[in-house]
Amino acid sequence: MKKYLVALAAVMALCAGPAAAQHKLAHNAAPGNPKWDASERFAELVEEKTEGRVTIDVGGNAQFAEDAEALTNMRLGTLAFSANSQGPMSAIVPQFSLLGLPFLFEDLPQAWEVVDGPFGDSLKALAEEQGLLVLAFWDNGIRQTSNNVRPIEAPADLAGLKIRTPPDPITVDIFNALGASPTPLAFSELYIALEQGVVDGQENPLINIWSSKLHEVQKYISLTGHKYEATLLLASKSVFDSFSEEDQTAIREAATEAGEYNRQRSLNDEKELRAKLEEAGVTFNEVDKQPFVDATQAVYDQWREKYPEMVDQVVEAAAAAN
Repeated sequence: MKKYLVALAAVMALCAGPAAAQHKLAHNAAPGNPKWDASERFAELVEEKTEGRVTIDVGGNAQFAEDAEALTNMRLGTLAFSANSQGPMSAIVPQFSLLGLPFLFEDLPQAWEVVDGPFGDSLKALAEEQGLLVLAFWDNGIRQTSNNVRPIEAPADLAGLKIRTPPDPITVDIFNALGASPTPLAFSELYIALEQGVVDGQENPLINIWSSKLHEVQKYISLTGHKYEATLLLASKSVFDSFSEEDQTAIREAATEAGEYNRQRSLNDEKELRAKLEEAGVTFNEVDKQPFVDATQAVYDQWREKYPEMVDQVVEAAAAAN
């Protein structure tokens, strides 16, 4: 009887086919953020396109890992996917910072054309050398400045203000050039840091401010539009290489489709959020950008010394896209 049951179990296992490979995707966004929703959509599409052979458990709000930790874990092969930020990625591949050169892009479609072209391909190749695959360039918006002290109408208004930045050297350089005191900090720690006055302000696209409720602890939003930031949908190269070619193709397709959704959400939300934030009590102000552009020209000089060819490449690509 025992032999019969063992044989029956073996037959049932064969009929059921191979077990699904379940993997994790980490990100730091809150519910309602395009990154959150696109990550969930990506997981659904992967399961559908691989016919259940690959399933993904999504952990938002840094449940599985903050951005920098997620990158480390992917390079070790202990985490499969991450919807990550170009700031932490620049600690591994500094050239990713170049997407955030000050006032490089006027709008989101211009930035998308650049990351979807040869410059984006250059970044992908550099990432792969470090054990990370960029499956798609998702969107993290054009960034604005908020604080609790005063409206920022000119660079001088930033003097002495502690502004939280991501751990991204080019953002630090921008706010140093503008006379602020940039304070790199993990996004998951930002709300409390603002609430407790550890920092005076921060910079993020409006959707991040809204979905993470930063407007609850900020009085002013100044539409500086000082830089763009991508969201990178990344895979661990060692994990990705373990999938069949068929499943690799399916995962790449899912990444692109979820990215199209993410980008459209970013574009639509940016248009609607000012009214919601004003209704919540935040004071907005427009800025004359030219003094900010002039004050940050030295950032281009700094980065051109390090990566002359790639700075020229991205500047020329942005001009062509515009």
